[in-house]
Amino acid sequence: MASDNVYLNGEFLPLSEARVSVLDRGFIFGDGVYEVIPCYGWHPFRLAEHLTRLRHSLEGIRLDNPLSQQEWESLIHQLIQQGESPDQSIYLQVTRGTASRDHGFPACATPTVFAMSNELKSPDAALLRQGVAAITLDDIRWRYCNIKAISLLPNVLLRQQALDQGANEAILLRDGEATEGAASNLFIVAGGVVITPPKDNRLLPGITRDLVVELAHGAQIPFREHPVTEAELRRADEIWLTSSTKEILPVTRLDGADVSGGSPGPAWRQMYQLYQEYKQQLRGSGDGGY
Repeated sequence: MASDNVYLNGEFLPLSEARVSVLDRGFIFGDGVYEVIPCYGWHPFRLAEHLTRLRHSLEGIRLDNPLSQQEWESLIHQLIQQGESPDQSIYLQVTRGTASRDHGFPACATPTVFAMSNELKSPDAALLRQGVAAITLDDIRWRYCNIKAISLLPNVLLRQQALDQGANEAILLRDGEATEGAASNLFIVAGGVVITPPKDNRLLPGITRDLVVELAHGAQIPFREHPVTEAELRRADEIWLTSSTKEILPVTRLDGADVSGGSPGPAWRQMYQLYQEYKQQLRGSGDGGY
């Protein structure tokens, strides 16, 4: 169940009472950034890394961070405690605030800070058994995909095109390379080596992505951060998609063709197990993830 209360501009209040101005620049321009933080067993998942990414996104749009690290942590802790489920998804959003409609930055607007918690459900067991379908599409997004901006219309259109074709996700192609999914990071396995595109402005620096990299190193799984060409994507032994809510999903069909024989592959099974073990350790930790 979702918590009835949300946080808006310094106070907790019922969701039904939360209001922002129609002149908020998030509404008018999509001028803002966001974060999604999973919580397992009441403990936030890699909180410091999520707040660091939020800070980088704010810097990327030239907006001062409205809260200190300690204030963000306190806010998130309060949201978690108000939730009804031990597993939650914490959503944070910061916009440039309310001002007269003008493309230029307002001289003295106060940022709008919003946060809420929803129950986090595990990925569908059927998807883990069977894998998911993906299609490839041209990456029509802007040049700063490393900023987690709320202006997500290109991602929405790309994901909907995948759904319209009976697929779960669109894997995006730019300049002959596969960058990421419309709402996920990308991994392939080729010749026993796990490969993911290096972080740059063309993709979001995923927190789950980085954990998978760490787990691979820790388990001495052969691994490379290297550009993935379209040809390498299509002949990959395995393809994975990662995100805070998807965790690690195996792609077993790409543009209608089987991947990994149409079933989740052995490298995915190993990484999925390592990821679940990490989650269990977090559930049992006594420090609240802080």
